[in-house]
Amino acid sequence: MAADDRDRGADTRTFGKSRVELAQGDITREMVDAIVNAANSGLLGGGGVDGAIHNAGGPAILEECRAIRESQGTLPAGEAVITSGGRLAARHVIHTVGPVWRGGSHAEAEILARCYRSSLELAAARGLSSVAFPAISTGVYGYPAEEAAAVALRTISDVLRAGSPIMLVRCVLFSERHLEIYRRALRGLGD
Repeated sequence: MAADDRDRGADTRTFGKSRVELAQGDITREMVDAIVNAANSGLLGGGGVDGAIHNAGGPAILEECRAIRESQGTLPAGEAVITSGGRLAARHVIHTVGPVWRGGSHAEAEILARCYRSSLELAAARGLSSVAFPAISTGVYGYPAEEAAAVALRTISDVLRAGSPIMLVRCVLFSERHLEIYRRALRGLGD
């Protein structure tokens, strides 16, 4: 674990040749190849992580999102698209739409898993080696953090174990509470 990882309180596990890290912080400051945006289907910015990424990254991200929307329409839940990072430290932003929590019986877990899988597959297809994720759907979309963390980390570890070229996946959690939830979920994964 690098010194900056220890300073940030990151927990780390290795899956295949890849490393998963947990950290509390601001995803817009991550120095990785791509950060993932918990976007809405319109791709035109919003609140929470989406608004923070658009604000920090500047107008280039919104312009690219508008072009994507014009060429393919709105983004379905579980799918992912990529733009530049604008003014962010990350070179790219991968936009994915998580599910709105409706009690857990409307394929929410499958859609959330697709968000993580689609984002990692898109990053790999673009030759990227490091990706940072927020806790997708746990804000205004209401997905319970414990369930979301289990789906996120199980999906990430499955993709990495299958031989993904992604070398680093960092889950960047905004609060100490979410970080502790993700720590428990990461410890709960089998080897």
